Amino acid sequence: MSESFPRLNARTRRFTLGVPRGFTISPDGGRVVFLRTKTGTDPVTCLWELDTETHVERLVVDPRELHGEDEENLPPEERARRERSREAAGGIVAYATDFHVSKVCFALSGQLYVAELAGGRTRRLETPGAVIDPRLSPDGRHVAYVTGGALRVQDLASGHDRALAEPESPTVTYGLAEFIAAEEMDRMRGFWWSPQSDALLVERADEAPVQVWHIADPANPDRPATAQRYPAAGTPNAITELYVLGLDGSRVGVPYEEEYLANAAWDAHALSIVTLTRDQRTMRLFEVDPASGAKTLVREDTDPAWVDIVPGVPAHLDDGSLVWVANSEGGHRLFVGDRAVTPPTLQVRAVLDVDHDSVLFTASGDPTEIQLWTWDGHSLLPVSTRSGVFSGRMAGGVGVLTEQSLDAEGVSTTVVRRDGMAVPIPSFAEPPGLDLRVSIGRSGQRELATAVVLPSWHEPGSRKLPVLMDPYGGPHAQRVLNRRASYLESQWFAEQGFAVIVADGRGTPGRGVDFERAVLNDLATPALEDQIDALQGVAEQYPDDLDLSRVAIRGWSFGGFLAALAVLRRPDVFHAAVAGAPVTDWRLYDTCYTERYLGDPNEQPEVYEKSSLFADAAKLERPLLLIHGLADDNVVSAHTLRLSSALLAAGRQHSVLPLSGVTHMTPQEVVAENLLLLQVDFLKKALG
Repeated sequence: MSESFPRLNARTRRFTLGVPRGFTISPDGGRVVFLRTKTGTDPVTCLWELDTETHVERLVVDPRELHGEDEENLPPEERARRERSREAAGGIVAYATDFHVSKVCFALSGQLYVAELAGGRTRRLETPGAVIDPRLSPDGRHVAYVTGGALRVQDLASGHDRALAEPESPTVTYGLAEFIAAEEMDRMRGFWWSPQSDALLVERADEAPVQVWHIADPANPDRPATAQRYPAAGTPNAITELYVLGLDGSRVGVPYEEEYLANAAWDAHALSIVTLTRDQRTMRLFEVDPASGAKTLVREDTDPAWVDIVPGVPAHLDDGSLVWVANSEGGHRLFVGDRAVTPPTLQVRAVLDVDHDSVLFTASGDPTEIQLWTWDGHSLLPVSTRSGVFSGRMAGGVGVLTEQSLDAEGVSTTVVRRDGMAVPIPSFAEPPGLDLRVSIGRSGQRELATAVVLPSWHEPGSRKLPVLMDPYGGPHAQRVLNRRASYLESQWFAEQGFAVIVADGRGTPGRGVDFERAVLNDLATPALEDQIDALQGVAEQYPDDLDLSRVAIRGWSFGGFLAALAVLRRPDVFHAAVAGAPVTDWRLYDTCYTERYLGDPNEQPEVYEKSSLFADAAKLERPLLLIHGLADDNVVSAHTLRLSSALLAAGRQHSVLPLSGVTHMTPQEVVAENLLLLQVDFLKKALG
């Protein structure tokens, strides 16, 4: 390998470039449209199409032929959307089709394009401003998009372009998901076409009540700070409203009382909206009459802790039966109508597609596996049969199956035709060039899912290695999965001389409702206890390989919080920490995520004190490196700067690495590469 792992890891965006993604299957199953870069180091994403009958794959659109440059001139709203979706590539990173998948629309550098898949012609449409989130009408005659906060529609035949809704003030947008929806509810869109292509359901968001924060760039004092509306815990959210906007100029309000719009869907059976109360303990599904805006309550789910938002629902079978996911008997279960069709031991994670009377979904029996299943109207059938992490799509009797495992590099993608024939879609991703030595199992008193990563050169029992805990550790996310991609950076750290342990503690998904709810009102204690439990359990399994007198911990975001927490509260166990973009005071983090687990800080401030790091500043006696991007608009740099101030006031030595112009994603190649090198250097010195 000509390049070092840190450089290649950075150049390939953690080996995601060149991997097929973003699949759309035509209703007849004859074609699959998808996204992929041309090589594993090319950051420009192209649009491709596969003919499932002939197996012929063709390049539909290469952005360089349209734009001529690698770098895009993105409008601020698109940059924010990509940050929220953790999009690391460029080019055509999102697209939308008409119902028959005969046309595709996308935005490139703020310009609007439509491609005719049959004829191969791509044309740019004139718009009055930079375009965000364009979407074709189901009949393919119109394209709707957002520009300058206005929702506009263009007639493709005539070119006539008009605004259906324009913002009444600078704080208002139509058709865009507000910050909380995109960052914490995985809702990246703010408008939905009717099946008849004659109207749209549109979100109006007003950020006027949201407090203004300022994100400065100290490295460039000539530049003004960026003003951002940030809804921190206990403070007001944006006001969201819904309207049905007709192409005939009609406007019908769809009122709802709940704080959050979790999701919406408009299919042949119903216009549906899903709402969530501010405390997130009540979720309601409504059917809406688009002519009057009147709502009918379909179901209400409640939970004394919180109700989970599950991707892909609501949906409907051909007969109109509702497809839903809800907690029942301790598990996340798939419901069709009023009937639970999965057992409580199978944790449903997402509904991927509904094809006539069949439901394609992902679920976990073992938390380290994410398997594909179908419900065909009569029985529950496994689609994936090997160990690993799977996903997919389904339409017209044709399926797209993606597979990751510990046994093979990267992502394998296969199209399964109606006759059962498998047609591969190749990946162009670069191989990481690492010899993985990963063992996945259970450890500790709680039998936590744990991965142990040892150096490829290490002979078991030959010497005791310093230990590096490498968790995320927070709720709603998972590190220990049966796929190689989860452990590439961990293996590289192992090659530097560490025994690396990755453990998923209470709060992480895949083990059922009770395990996830164990972090309610305390994000610190269970997370830290479980890392120690896993460490001790692994030490019992590897008594001759782990040196418990030299234990470090590293993490990013919640993992950064956990790393700093570890050396502050348990210096008897942890001897050094690298905390990247840590949340240090949960009052500074956003409403939806934080209040889900800790409630309202105005009502129970003691809960927030228990999970804050500031009161522990005087306890620091171990080396701590804090890293933070100064342009981070998710976990703002105030978290690190305030903890550093508290440590300084307590006379505690520590190190701070500020990253000028870097966001929460750290997408810059040089930054991503050197962050790994600097962390290793710090940890080796700290552990002696």
